[in-house]
Amino acid sequence: MNNSEQNASTSNTKDAQHFDVVISGGGLSGALMALSLSSLVTHQQTPLKIAIIEANPVLTDPSQSFDDRVLALSHGSAAYLESVGAWQYLKNHAEPIKNIHISDRGHYGKARLYAKHHQVDALGYVAEMSFIGSALLKTLATKNNITWFAPDSIANVQWQPEQVNVELNSATQLTTALLLACDGAQSACRKFANISTTSRDYQQSALIANVATAIHHKNIAYERFTQTGPIAMLPLSTLPQSNSTSVNGQQSSAGRCSLVWTLTPELAEDMLNLSDDEFAAQLEKSFGRWLGNITQVGKRAVYPLKLLQATEQVYHRMALIGNASHTIHPIAGQGFNLGLRDVRDMTQVIKQALANGQDIGSFSNLIQYAKSRQQDQKQVIGLTDSLVTLFSNQLPPLVVGRNIGLKVMNYLPVLKNALVKKTMGY
Repeated sequence: MNNSEQNASTSNTKDAQHFDVVISGGGLSGALMALSLSSLVTHQQTPLKIAIIEANPVLTDPSQSFDDRVLALSHGSAAYLESVGAWQYLKNHAEPIKNIHISDRGHYGKARLYAKHHQVDALGYVAEMSFIGSALLKTLATKNNITWFAPDSIANVQWQPEQVNVELNSATQLTTALLLACDGAQSACRKFANISTTSRDYQQSALIANVATAIHHKNIAYERFTQTGPIAMLPLSTLPQSNSTSVNGQQSSAGRCSLVWTLTPELAEDMLNLSDDEFAAQLEKSFGRWLGNITQVGKRAVYPLKLLQATEQVYHRMALIGNASHTIHPIAGQGFNLGLRDVRDMTQVIKQALANGQDIGSFSNLIQYAKSRQQDQKQVIGLTDSLVTLFSNQLPPLVVGRNIGLKVMNYLPVLKNALVKKTMGY
């Protein structure tokens, strides 16, 4: 940078608002990141000054940032939400997963995972994103060191040796020691930094809906592999079905589940366009009779499935968090949980830097974060990627192999314990 450019930069930011941390994105990852950092103090024992930039008017209309999609929370994620004070607002809306049933329709392979065998009340929980977002916002409202810029978004970023200059579309100027990109799979911050990504199109779509069933789920999560693709049926709390319609005149519903059905894009669109009665019949045929008849069908939506990975986790005074770093297949329900552990590890790195009186945005600290996340991200992405390949393929050798694998895992405690540990987020 020459002198004239440096002088211009100085004059543009002399009236800027300064924050210790600026978070791009106020969705689940961004809100949780702010909440996790809100209790930290500087070397001078003053709370961190934290800014959140969010494109949606999240404080007046949370539904634009937190919709009714359902997320699986691992046991470890629930424990972390409790540690930051948000679980108290969420626990009554989170349905526990006490057992997991894994099976391959039409074949002998199956595995059963039980919470009681691992000395916990639940292997995980299931909750609508809207409830999780509400819990985070309620907890953040009790903090006085968080400043929201919403609705607003980043127009430009300038990286300086000692700080990052952030210009918003509202013309507001911010400066910070550390910029955290929690702005999703299409991360603007990642693009400003010219961090490239690798991607893999699975040539699959996820059809999601909430459905009511004649038989109660009894807090069992089902992962059922079928000829049309893997079906996950996750237990939900029983609530009024204002957005659902009864099927074939049936009114009696004993339970409610969140459906995630992995299909080819063409078949997903076909399923989307069926009537509720026709869709329920197709789902019952593919899933089986574990939960009896499908008595109600909620709003259906289809999402294309891709694996997206950033080639770098960190940049000068910036780090990628959650979907900005990695967007994965939902087959094992690990996407949000993996992002939560990004938040947890980044918080720990910043906490340690503050305790040592270090610059929280220094590259050496950010490299610690990248190293701390490397193995976990590799394992989870590898697990989901292999499950997609193994259980979305009907080639006879793979069908035989996966059924043998399920059978062996079900009776070999060391394999089952390893899977449960990773599923629980540990």
